[in-house]
Amino acid sequence: MPLHRRLPKIGFSNKRFKKVYQLANVGDFESRGLGEGEIGPVELAAAGLIRSATRPVKVLGRGDLKIGVQVRAHAFSSSAIEKIQAAGGTAEALK
Repeated sequence: MPLHRRLPKIGFSNKRFKKVYQLANVGDFESRGLGEGEIGPVELAAAGLIRSATRPVKVLGRGDLKIGVQVRAHAFSSSAIEKIQAAGGTAEALK
């Protein structure tokens, strides 16, 4: 077997630095009882949409939103921002 195949493979891996988000859909806000007001990671975890309030959250635009809410999350998809603003709410990005 050639030497280059016997030696261990080394190099850069992005696994340590990859940011993994918990996902929540806009359409699930009303069905889980999150009414008007402020929705953040703590409220999403209490409603059962995410597992932990301490890990980063990304809101996706799947589903419809009919109520105006202020949503706080670490990241948003572009369709989620459009749907939240169309319903009369605001999308605030956390650090």
